[in-house]
Amino acid sequence: MTVPDPPVAFKEWAAVCRALALGIQTVILRKGGIAEEGGTFRPEHPRFWLYPTYYHEPQVGGIRPEYFSLLTEAEADRPPAETVRLTHVAEVTAVQFLDSIDAALSLHSRHILAEAAVRKRFFYRNPGLYVIDVRIAVAGPIEIRECPAFAGCKTWVRLGNSLRSSSS
Repeated sequence: MTVPDPPVAFKEWAAVCRALALGIQTVILRKGGIAEEGGTFRPEHPRFWLYPTYYHEPQVGGIRPEYFSLLTEAEADRPPAETVRLTHVAEVTAVQFLDSIDAALSLHSRHILAEAAVRKRFFYRNPGLYVIDVRIAVAGPIEIRECPAFAGCKTWVRLGNSLRSSSS
């Protein structure tokens, strides 16, 4: 798997990034961040860095109790303030839109999210959820300075020159 070009990252809870890296989780459940071209749903980027976020980590109810250790591990591996540690690249292998809550809940063996978190995402605004199958590869670690453009509740972050300057 090659490193994303242009360099983009997908923000996700650090515990979920860890589960993806370990192969415990094989799909990403998302409400948005999907573009439609030619009548086919796809992520905005077919290959991307996983960008671990810690802002939502206190929401322990978001993951199933048997995976709480991933929260602890992710926090122990947290980089210094104003630093982002990129270690894995995801490649999209399939995308599916689910319009049935039962279908969404039936995927529990492929992710670490609690049922309440899946339901919340599914019913947010209009019912439905995208399931993004991904293949994960080690591609780091690379540490970059967290800049203001990365802040906020957004899915995609353009790394631009941040990545190039840190890896040279």
